[in-house]
Amino acid sequence: MEPARFARHGAVGAGLRRIFERYFQMQHSDDSRRAPPMPPLDEIGLDNFAPYLMNRIMGRYNASMREELATLGLSTPKMRALAVLAIVDGIQIGQLAVYAVVEQSTLSRALDALCAEGHIRREPDPEDSRATRIFLTEQGRAAFDALWPTMAQSYAQMFRGIPADEHDAFVATLQKILANVRKHDF
Repeated sequence: MEPARFARHGAVGAGLRRIFERYFQMQHSDDSRRAPPMPPLDEIGLDNFAPYLMNRIMGRYNASMREELATLGLSTPKMRALAVLAIVDGIQIGQLAVYAVVEQSTLSRALDALCAEGHIRREPDPEDSRATRIFLTEQGRAAFDALWPTMAQSYAQMFRGIPADEHDAFVATLQKILANVRKHDF
């Protein structure tokens, strides 16, 4: 957060600025594994709490696509599975659940429906007889291609008025955050 933004929040902003400065100093010290003490949420405020902001943004993004998803006979878990498979085809169900950010039981039901609709096919994993790999079919690719313009439009709307360098820095920061919290190697 830039100093002017902290100033808008008065004493709370000054306290947040000190906390974030300490945090960034700790990131570059030998003791970077310890998190700085955080003030209570009511002092930070929802508008300064990144998880809250990320949830609001994703909730809005998903809501903006619901009508188009319904038109295509898709749900959010189905859309996420198709989107991942459009990029990383032929992965195991467990990996797909992680990439799609969907509970495996919810994903399993979505995959059953996608398979019945002809959007995906399941194949045994040649390297692990207990595992199944999921592949996008031509029909699944067409469904994703029909949805992509809506996804792209929603994405563009989120970043309207944000310069490319800020977009790139934001995405780089998100990638670092994901690396800090992820539980898998991918």
